[in-house]
Amino acid sequence: MLNNSLGNSVLIRMKSNFEIRGTLSSFDVHMNLVLENAEELVDGDVKRKVGTLLVRGDTIIYVSPA
Repeated sequence: MLNNSLGNSVLIRMKSNFEIRGTLSSFDVHMNLVLENAEELVDGDVKRKVGTLLVRGDTIIYVSPA
């Protein structure tokens, strides 16, 4: 699923109960993800724009195509 999502927008739910949406640019075997144009979402609305972001795999609940 991650290979098919490279270069596309994904939605990530974190263990700390917030969501991030961005373009998946790379990942590794530990499911660490690098997102470009990342945005933090609250109740589906953009709270703030983050830019380039590294997300540790052990903090992710799920990754979904956006």
